[in-house]
Amino acid sequence: MGRVIRVQRRGRGGIFKAHTTNRVGECKIRPLDYAEKHGYVKGVVRKIMHDSGRGAPVAQVAFRHPYKFKTVKENFICAEGVYSGQFIYCGKKAALKIGNILPLANMPEGTIVCNMEEKPGDRGKVARASGDYCTIVSHNPETGKSRVRMPSGIKRSVLSTARATIGLVAGGGRIDKPMLKAGRAYHKNAAKGNRWPMVRGVAMNPVEHPHGGGNHQHIGHASTVKGDAVPGQKVGMIAARRTGRLRGGKKQVRDKD
Repeated sequence: MGRVIRVQRRGRGGIFKAHTTNRVGECKIRPLDYAEKHGYVKGVVRKIMHDSGRGAPVAQVAFRHPYKFKTVKENFICAEGVYSGQFIYCGKKAALKIGNILPLANMPEGTIVCNMEEKPGDRGKVARASGDYCTIVSHNPETGKSRVRMPSGIKRSVLSTARATIGLVAGGGRIDKPMLKAGRAYHKNAAKGNRWPMVRGVAMNPVEHPHGGGNHQHIGHASTVKGDAVPGQKVGMIAARRTGRLRGGKKQVRDKD
């Protein structure tokens, strides 16, 4: 019988877990309330922090509690150009300035936004990675929807009451800087829980991996494997519907707008 292979060990956790000690916490737009729906709420950026495992910086914004005598701190994904001590305005009647949070309906066409909601009140789901942004293409007042170009380039219709931060996410161009040494790649991947360095299965012995062994590094059998294969066998292309190169041109779908 062979060894317990890496894929099986990974499921148990242990050394394969992400290093989450220095994480700041989840980053979300403040919960949608009456003040935001009808006016605006003012907050101040207390500090800008690094979040372990996240490419974008995080802004800690302090708001006054709407009903009690206390401050409420929220972690926002930092837009490029936001600084500590800056006032952030959230709501329907907020000004169109970088860092402010408004509904899409209150932004003109061509506005660059980030940390956009998919559905009103979900507190931001789209364009959150460093340097990412969405572009508002058009508004349709009859249907109450806005056409938005996503970071991938695809266009989608979103409800115009969904909120977004004005500007693009800070920390762009992060991957342009070379790693230069293995230690940096090690710490980067440890923070995210990625497998690094990744030893290929064909480079192993047959006892350690189904692709191991044999003269010359080769798999020796089909790399596709069935979906209900036993854990020590389930490596390669699992339950692949198709394999090989993508042949032929892509269909050009014309935009209806």
